[in-house]
Amino acid sequence: MSRTSKRNQRTSANQEPQAPEAPPVSRFNRIGIFVGAVVALLLAFAGAALFYKGEKAQSAQTTVAKNQPALASEQSPTFGNPDAKVHIVEFFDPACETCAAFFPHVKKLMLENPDKIRLALRHVTFHKGSEHAVKVLEAARSQGKYLPTLEALYASQEQWAVNHEVRADLVWNALGRVGLDLERLRKDIGGADIAQRMERDMADARALGVTKTPEFFVNGRPLPKFGLEELQSLVKAELRGAYP
Repeated sequence: MSRTSKRNQRTSANQEPQAPEAPPVSRFNRIGIFVGAVVALLLAFAGAALFYKGEKAQSAQTTVAKNQPALASEQSPTFGNPDAKVHIVEFFDPACETCAAFFPHVKKLMLENPDKIRLALRHVTFHKGSEHAVKVLEAARSQGKYLPTLEALYASQEQWAVNHEVRADLVWNALGRVGLDLERLRKDIGGADIAQRMERDMADARALGVTKTPEFFVNGRPLPKFGLEELQSLVKAELRGAYP
């Protein structure tokens, strides 16, 4: 063997063995990696969505439980089936124009779902002088004439609620066709029991954060945002849940 050959052998023996080259990533391997990443991302999103949904449901249940003490008033005028599984509580001011506009829609919901909806009405006095209109309603209630009195007040609202201020002397003009004993009504509006019920309604409204009218709660849940469609949607959702 020549010296050159021996030198080459020694040189080769001293060299560190080189790592084998990684095989090139095939197109199919790249697709597999991409699909795996997408699947992992989708699973992460699905998990986050389920967690959010669970948190939202838990938050809704907490809100309902928190609202119940202020909503569960046995003193309120209530209409519909007492055993109905869907309970609407409305805080309203009789001098409120929007309350008057919403009321026919609330009645329609009840007529379209007989015996499935119960409505409780709570009084708040946000308009100047509306205390008088509330007292008239409460006194009419003792004569069994609450609902026709409310409808008569709504129908003539623009005549006795001038520039968002109640004219007490004009309220009486709306009561002529209701069939009330007006002499008795005038005596009853100053009763201590009426004052106590009004105070309770206002206290519960403050506890629930009610600052505008009408304000609705459906099975303890407030509207996600104010609007007729929002009210109808929430009522229908509760009906589907209660009467599958």
